[in-house]
Amino acid sequence: MSSSFGFAIGEAQVSSAKFNPTGRDMNERSLMNSTLAIAVAGLVCVIAFTTATAGRASDEAAPIYGITIPAGYRHWELVSVAHEAADFNDLRAVLGNAVAMKAFRTGTLPFPDGSIIARLAWKYVPSVENNKVFGRDQSFIAGAATNVQFMVKDSKKYATTGGWGYAEFIEGKPAAEAVHKTCFPCHEPFKEKDFVFTHYAP
Repeated sequence: MSSSFGFAIGEAQVSSAKFNPTGRDMNERSLMNSTLAIAVAGLVCVIAFTTATAGRASDEAAPIYGITIPAGYRHWELVSVAHEAADFNDLRAVLGNAVAMKAFRTGTLPFPDGSIIARLAWKYVPSVENNKVFGRDQSFIAGAATNVQFMVKDSKKYATTGGWGYAEFIEGKPAAEAVHKTCFPCHEPFKEKDFVFTHYAP
């Protein structure tokens, strides 16, 4: 019994040596694999946390209306552009999501729920580079971004403000509540056009 047991152990050791030529104990290899897996998992967590932190500003909701920056809005279609002079002196581009664009093109009023209109603005500045070529100050371009605004149509949620919710963001952060209190009064004179200033430019 003892002899048989001893032989079995010896055979197992020989087999182990054949299949583990490095001579490392299987437990040691398992420990190394586990350590590597933990290290990789830790790196993934760090990357995920960094990414989430970097995008946190766009997740902040604007006061009063609770609107956040819509994902992918910079890929929306162009409605129109404008140059505001006087105190603003900026260039503006108005974009619309698919629901809003369909309404703009067909002239549908009121805009259907789900419509979102974005207004981007930049400082209106002369292009030094371009004007060197032209030999005079005639080229003006978009400078630093000033803010981005959104109108979100939800006739039930925003019933008291004509069915629209409003939001303004500066460098990814919501503007103050006092700013948002001025949004609906500013759009109210355009009630006949469903409170929308912009005309579609084909």
